[in-house]
Amino acid sequence: MATRYKIRQKMLSIGDDFWIENGEGKRVYKVDGKVLRIRKTLVFEDANGKTLCQIKERLLAIKDTMVIEDANGKDIAVMKKALISPLRDRWDVKVNGGDDLVVQGNFIDHEYAIKRKGKKVAEVSKKWFRLTDTYGVDVDEGQNDILILAVAVVIDMSAHEKK
Repeated sequence: MATRYKIRQKMLSIGDDFWIENGEGKRVYKVDGKVLRIRKTLVFEDANGKTLCQIKERLLAIKDTMVIEDANGKDIAVMKKALISPLRDRWDVKVNGGDDLVVQGNFIDHEYAIKRKGKKVAEVSKKWFRLTDTYGVDVDEGQNDILILAVAVVIDMSAHEKK
């Protein structure tokens, strides 16, 4: 059984705050885009304002690299965009203390899968919602929902970065 979350893509940029809702439309996580920093930073909070994790851009990296940290600043995962991927876009997610993730699909159109050891553990899609600026993230039971949602937000920011 998967948990479905809803994200409105139009607000995903640094400096903007937005909410991630559950399948019933209840606001469950707030993403706070921090401004006036040298590198891109997003902070995930629960509905009560408690920090759950942070996403930070790694500076001076050859390819797009983002670090996901826990509330205490300890690295949870490092995401790197694949330099060359033959058929589809791909990100590799090195998970500290766990099995790595591979994210592959069509990031621009929000149609992709997140896999661990070749098995799909989450899916991102627009097909579940009528609103054109909204996409869903289905996270399989037993997964780290915050990590999966952070991965989806990083990919959305990267794929739709304002030039």
